[in-house]
Amino acid sequence: MTESLLHHGSRPSHEAMSWRRRSQRVRLLRRLLPALIGVILLGLAGYVAVAALSGPGTRPVEAQTPIQLVKPKFVGQDRRGRAFTLTAQTATRDPADYDRVLLDRPVLVLNRDPQEPIRVSALKGDFNESEHLLKLSGDVRLSSGDISFATGASRFDTLLGELVGDGAIQGVGSLGEIIAKSYGVYDRGDRLVFGGGVRTRLEPGTGP
Repeated sequence: MTESLLHHGSRPSHEAMSWRRRSQRVRLLRRLLPALIGVILLGLAGYVAVAALSGPGTRPVEAQTPIQLVKPKFVGQDRRGRAFTLTAQTATRDPADYDRVLLDRPVLVLNRDPQEPIRVSALKGDFNESEHLLKLSGDVRLSSGDISFATGASRFDTLLGELVGDGAIQGVGSLGEIIAKSYGVYDRGDRLVFGGGVRTRLEPGTGP
């Protein structure tokens, strides 16, 4: 009889001990979870701080990596609203000068006349956006309708819409063969001016 009572009396005690253990685990978790969250937040804050401090050190490396475009196309107008188009095989932004773009095999098209635009091609190009100046060099070729010329270098002012060259130029125009030391294309190509030792050989059937 006594053993039976003792046996039944031990169950509440066992359940009470289990409940106390569960309560202790719950209290422990309640303490650990906020602490764990705090550690995670501190870790994130530390990562952000390190990234912010190390950012300036990595920017020069990124800035030194040139930005390159393949087969770019630039469309613009001079200050009189006259359109021009500039294309190239590649265009590379100068890491040392953000306004400067280096062009490989550029082609400049001046749309003076949809039927006979002026086309200027070269091996290399140097375009400065802030100066509004395009420099072409290396086997520069100028053609439009019945004219075709070759020269060493040319400059195109994107504001004025004027194309000029200080080097020797040689080619064929409406009057025949022309050799000069400089040239300029003005008024949307309606006026082509040669200077410096100009020599012209008239072809039969040309001239007034």
